[in-house]
Amino acid sequence: MGFGLLIALEGIDGSGKTTIAKMIVESLNRRGIEARYTMEPTRSLFGRILRSMALESGVDPRLEALLFAADRIHHLEKVVKPLLARGVIVVSDRYLHSSLAYQSVTTGDSKWVKELNKFARKPDLGIYLDVSPSEGLKRLKRRRRKTRFEDEVFLERVRRKYLEYVGLGELVRVDAEKPLNDVFSEVAMIVEKTLRRYGFIE
Repeated sequence: MGFGLLIALEGIDGSGKTTIAKMIVESLNRRGIEARYTMEPTRSLFGRILRSMALESGVDPRLEALLFAADRIHHLEKVVKPLLARGVIVVSDRYLHSSLAYQSVTTGDSKWVKELNKFARKPDLGIYLDVSPSEGLKRLKRRRRKTRFEDEVFLERVRRKYLEYVGLGELVRVDAEKPLNDVFSEVAMIVEKTLRRYGFIE
């Protein structure tokens, strides 16, 4: 483990992960704490394949789970670990628990998905932005292209899986149906506590 911290923002599509992750990075940088935004799927070859697969139907979920795991290892080795070694706070828009939630539902085999991802280090802080699938989908209506993950029944199963990890203490739940600034304030407070605990701030 490096000297930086890996913070992961998780949630179903439309929960506000990208917006909140970027706001956290900006606020930390303004305070002179070096932080970097990153995301999964990445812009690597694996990530580009995954993005195009998300728009297709009839994809084998096992193949997709393998690609997500490959993309994550590549992301860790090429992006995350070098930044952590420099003492940077890395804020990832989706990470390990996205696979543990989504791919456990699509493959029906959470043990196998966990095994596939055993080499991915756990985040130092995982935050789950919780919205109902109907609210998440309502927020996504502005998107031009719909992915096959945008189905209310499927997303409810994914949400329940995420909440299991909240129950296990692996993720901290934040009600993301509140106004954006309220959600940001709560996430910022959780991040602040974590930075204090690891000695990044007094």
